[in-house]
Amino acid sequence: MYRVRKQLGCSDSLQQSCKGSPVTVAVLDTGIYKHPDLTGRIVEFKDFVNHRDRIYDDSGHGTHIAGCIGGSGLMSNGKYKGIAPHCFFCIGKVLDQNGDGTIESMYHGMLWVMQNRINYNIRILNISVGIGEPREAKKVEELKGLLEAVWQSGIVVVCAAGNAGPKDGTISPLGNCRKVITVGCHDDGYFGNRSDLCENYSGRGDTSVLYRKPDIVAPGTDIKSCSNRGNYYVKKSGTSMATPIVSGAAALLLQKYPYLNNDQVKRKIVYSARDLGDPWNKQGWGMLDIANLLQD
Repeated sequence: MYRVRKQLGCSDSLQQSCKGSPVTVAVLDTGIYKHPDLTGRIVEFKDFVNHRDRIYDDSGHGTHIAGCIGGSGLMSNGKYKGIAPHCFFCIGKVLDQNGDGTIESMYHGMLWVMQNRINYNIRILNISVGIGEPREAKKVEELKGLLEAVWQSGIVVVCAAGNAGPKDGTISPLGNCRKVITVGCHDDGYFGNRSDLCENYSGRGDTSVLYRKPDIVAPGTDIKSCSNRGNYYVKKSGTSMATPIVSGAAALLLQKYPYLNNDQVKRKIVYSARDLGDPWNKQGWGMLDIANLLQD
């Protein structure tokens, strides 16, 4: 996370300047581990898979996502802290230990987030997962309809573009919702021409539709963040990792300017992005630029 913060202009002083109004980020994923970097900031946990009461993450994916959004970096002397280290978390476990989940679990998780947005001051929903199969098209459309309703309720929804690229029209179903902020992956040459870069398989938008996706890109290769194991940190790659970086940026923005609505947040994020010169269906508006986003 250190190199990601440096790439995007997210300095320690900038993070401190955004320590104002508390913001809660909802994460629908595999759960969360009681990691020292997240201590005291998990305001609610709900298990839609195994229906347990205790906080847990039997995969590690959700914990990594939360660390990217707002880990404190406590166990790394700040090196691996997330983008918004003062935010709070509302966690819904909708995926199992293998990262698999049902449309029903995700549906109930979204409803839960929307119903509790005022109780827990949920301003952002992070969805770093792709869900649904071709045979479930009707259910997927119902889920997309609910996701639009979550946005209409005032929550900033940030979704992964998915890892099914690089062909056109490979954005994940939830990422294809028009309103949400859809995040693709781009590492901006940091790793040279490595063949396994996330940007090489990041989902691409459909050039034949009137609106373009993804909306924005962020780094997503070899992101080191919180682990659900005893070694505290682990590297993971994918648009799943790029997505919480944008969610963290939205949290910083809302901590500094709590009066902004979700449409304003989206406009500020995309309009402040840095054009990388790639086709729109790969980069959207460009690379997330946190320094530009938060400049006075």
